[in-house]
Amino acid sequence: MKMYQVDAFASHVFEGNPAAVCPLEKWLDNNLLQSIAEENNLSETAFFVPSPKGFELRWFTPVREVNLCGHATLASAHVIFEILKYSKQIITFETRSGDLFVKKIGNMLEMDFPSYPPTPHAISEKLVQALGRRPTELFAADDYMAVFESEAIIRSISPNFNLLSELDLRGVMITAPGLEVDFVSRFFAPKYGINEDPVTGSAHCVLVPYWANRLGKTSLSAKQVSKRGGDIHCQFEGDRVLLSGEAVTFMEAEINF
Repeated sequence: MKMYQVDAFASHVFEGNPAAVCPLEKWLDNNLLQSIAEENNLSETAFFVPSPKGFELRWFTPVREVNLCGHATLASAHVIFEILKYSKQIITFETRSGDLFVKKIGNMLEMDFPSYPPTPHAISEKLVQALGRRPTELFAADDYMAVFESEAIIRSISPNFNLLSELDLRGVMITAPGLEVDFVSRFFAPKYGINEDPVTGSAHCVLVPYWANRLGKTSLSAKQVSKRGGDIHCQFEGDRVLLSGEAVTFMEAEINF
């Protein structure tokens, strides 16, 4: 089996979020797919097979399959466009989260994802203890979204991952206004085997509607301020968000099993 490792939301290797991408001719056993993801030990391994619309796409963390992943979708589109030489301008991915679309625009890949506006949520003391700071606001969708006052706070937070893994939702994103961009964020999902995800496309399906409404603008610049870091260009379209970034191939490999 061919496998590619791609740095997504990056213009150079060693930046952005690495994802493994495995093109398949047909679906393999779920246990085998999970074992490959566990062996890779990256935040996500993506698998896709051809379909009448384009491709069926699935994503696996080292411990489980997930319903939506942005950076591994970007990485998969990069492989399809740049390595498999897909001739159409737009890729349609059939996924657990419905049809997702990726358009190639110059060096950029634009992902068309569903929008998930978060709802206000009471701040729990366990979350405060896990983050080590009390947010000004807390919201919830598939994950918690904790809002803080400044980028400096976002960069300084050192979570207790054991406590975070005891929370009832998938993960926790923290966010604040950015110094050089509209907003910054970080994302933690220890319950899914990812203490801190370098760049998280799915989180921006929640972040973008919040910041678009708060700032009163539909075109936003974002940076995920993890150690590797990543830049996301965001467009709020009501029930959809457009997330754009670059991707680069780090490695081509073969899996033997």
